[in-house]
Amino acid sequence: MDTPTTRILLADDHALVRQGLRLIIDAEPDLTVVAEAADGAEAVERASEKEVDLAILDIAMPRMTGIQAAREISRRAPGIRILMLSMYDNEQYFFESLKAGASGYVLKSVADRDLLEACRAAMRGEPFLYPGAVAALIRDYLQRDRQGEAVPDSILTPREEEIVKLIAEGNSSKEIAETLVISVKTVDRHRANILQKLGMRDRLELTKYAIRAGLVEP
Repeated sequence: MDTPTTRILLADDHALVRQGLRLIIDAEPDLTVVAEAADGAEAVERASEKEVDLAILDIAMPRMTGIQAAREISRRAPGIRILMLSMYDNEQYFFESLKAGASGYVLKSVADRDLLEACRAAMRGEPFLYPGAVAALIRDYLQRDRQGEAVPDSILTPREEEIVKLIAEGNSSKEIAETLVISVKTVDRHRANILQKLGMRDRLELTKYAIRAGLVEP
């Protein structure tokens, strides 16, 4: 069975950067660039006009920044996954990107190595974080904990905690099903219940919860 091709919008104000990234992406059978934009406002327009699965947005763009564009694309087309590109290993940019709806943050300096993995992770509904970002995330949550923001008592059943732990460790639904000897459908039902109980949206938030609840080690 053919793997569906992920249709990508690529937004960066430097034509050479776009060209380089496009060459990397278009060389992959499961990824294709269907639209390009030179600034944030154009990215929002292209995302509305084209059938796009994934938007890759440079953070620093004229007219509208990548973060502003991400916010607007998330509002208009919540089904489009978003990755941020940045020259800067900057915690503030990173946290703002997550708040704006991005599921990954890729440093331009290692885009040739990380971008393809980040695209595929985003389409699986998983976060892509470079090592410095993971450290920032953990530091942020430990600081909140120290400041007395209570980590909630668990409202999950032992089975649900087991599933959260496995999700946070990066296992797919299929792998979790095999480990616990249950069906993939049952895993997905548990995941939906867990997200609803905790008021969370995705794997990234579950992973943060798992770290704070001590289900996985930072």
